[in-house]
Amino acid sequence: MKEWAVWMANKMEEQLLRMEQLRLSEFVAYEKNWKKRLLMQFVGGIARGLGTAVGFTLLGALVVWLLQGLVQRNLPIIGDFLTQLLNLVEGKGSGS
Repeated sequence: MKEWAVWMANKMEEQLLRMEQLRLSEFVAYEKNWKKRLLMQFVGGIARGLGTAVGFTLLGALVVWLLQGLVQRNLPIIGDFLTQLLNLVEGKGSGS
């Protein structure tokens, strides 16, 4: 019986060390503080939205730049299509 108690005490000690390594108490404190959690979620959402907007803008500008390069090379079939497409993208379409 004493061996079992020693074994159980060792196992509990191992589990406590693992919980300390996981920083479970810090996580629980973070989850209980709803104001801090709300602020962190808000700031994270702003950062994700801003990153998405900047990334899409840069990617779109790169695509337009590449298409303009193809139009300037006067490719017979693709050139006319790309010219119409770039005019629409730049707002020079027939409707505006």
